[in-house]
Amino acid sequence: MSEVKMLKFYAGGQWQESKTAKYMDVFNPSTGEVIAKAPCCTQEEVNFAIKAAREAFPAWSQTPVMKRVQVLYKFRDLLEEHMDELTEIVARENGKVWDEAKGDILKIKEPVELACGMPTLMMGESLMNTSTGYDTVLYKEPVGVFAGIEPFNFPGMIPMGWMSRLCIAAGNTIVIKAASMTPMTSMRCAELWQEAGLPDGVLNIVTCSRNEAEIFLKHPDVKGITFVGSTSVGLHIYGTAAANGKRVQALCEAKNHGLVMEDAALERTARGIINSSFGCAGERCMALPVIVAEESIADKLVELLVKFAKDLKLGPAYDKTSQLGPVVTAEHKRFVLGWIEKGIKEG
Repeated sequence: MSEVKMLKFYAGGQWQESKTAKYMDVFNPSTGEVIAKAPCCTQEEVNFAIKAAREAFPAWSQTPVMKRVQVLYKFRDLLEEHMDELTEIVARENGKVWDEAKGDILKIKEPVELACGMPTLMMGESLMNTSTGYDTVLYKEPVGVFAGIEPFNFPGMIPMGWMSRLCIAAGNTIVIKAASMTPMTSMRCAELWQEAGLPDGVLNIVTCSRNEAEIFLKHPDVKGITFVGSTSVGLHIYGTAAANGKRVQALCEAKNHGLVMEDAALERTARGIINSSFGCAGERCMALPVIVAEESIADKLVELLVKFAKDLKLGPAYDKTSQLGPVVTAEHKRFVLGWIEKGIKEG
């Protein structure tokens, strides 16, 4: 068994040793072993990270946007340079097979490239003589400190691709609450942001429980919240943060039902169903839990699904030849066994 890494939190440009007595296990789903322990940061430590972001905001927001995006260009280059390393981190802590883990990292790179266009994206508007004697001018300005609350299922794309890049490029600062199950991808990216020249305090990362995360929803220095996760948690975050005058972006879980008609290209459809259902370790929020097929082609569809499922090569997530990785959590395992038993009972 490899040595268990004791993780720190990142605030003010420094990796900080937490004073917490509680650490949360980070597993390698492919082996079941604990590979790291993430601190359940204290309320004081969460407040410290917010303070670091607040103190970094004046200088970063006043940095010309052309200079800000130079940091993003460098970060993009570092992502490409460390692509395999970051891919392996995702595979080891999250359970996605190699190509899917790499896709998670590529979904950081693509939004960062979009954010490199911030000099254009932040352009305002002006109009002379809107009314007699009046001209109008619109500026787009940074607002302040934001907090990002991320889920475990996309540890690269969501915090570093969706949440951080436009926020930072626009001149804001951010505190990311990394998922305690999969924090190492964000933490390694933070090191790359630092290497790219991002000033201290612009990006901060903590791991904590829901109790400490409540601070973000009410703290007067936090101007907005961005969240991805379950609907129940999203409703709470939206309601609490909005009631405290914050901007809120809450993207919650969604599941699709598939309808297969008799004129469908069955082989291609079956392969698509397998990919949607089993890809990304079954963690896609837009996966297909239910398929309804017309009776005339239902038996043939099931036959193809069974065939293509059997063809999948199972193995460790970081084995580049694996097509289906491990069940990721104990809860996930219970769900899967329940589905199998239900399928047997239904014939």
